[in-house]
Amino acid sequence: MTGTRGRRLIAAAAAASIGLAVTGCGDSKDTGGQAKSSTASTSATSAPTEAPNGQIGRAFTADPTIVSPHSISFDSWTRLAPDKIAVNFQTGSPECYGVDAAVTETSSTVTVDLKSGTLPTAVGKMCTMIAVFGTLEIPLKSPLGDRKVLSAK
Repeated sequence: MTGTRGRRLIAAAAAASIGLAVTGCGDSKDTGGQAKSSTASTSATSAPTEAPNGQIGRAFTADPTIVSPHSISFDSWTRLAPDKIAVNFQTGSPECYGVDAAVTETSSTVTVDLKSGTLPTAVGKMCTMIAVFGTLEIPLKSPLGDRKVLSAK
């Protein structure tokens, strides 16, 4: 009888551990596959590295119609022409997710606010949860020169 009681205690402990793990892994809110953070967002910018070898990801086209856009950071950037750069980033499947960018230019910086969101044609559809390396070409109003490229996120 002691062996059966020990197995039952082990089974109960395992079930409790699994229950706690499942409870900690998610909630009932659908966040569209995007992680949410409980910390307040700041307006600090970061300086991604320059990737001199050109575009390193799948080409994306800016799409201002994306649904639920949110700012994302980009890993690196490339100078394509005196007045054009490309930013390299990670996002979801291009069949479901799109990007858009807003650029703020000053005499010393070019700040890119890269946004990712769901494509209007993918709203309500099932999307695979994969990470894709993407590249977005961004025209500038003035030649980049020696200005610093910053990510708004």
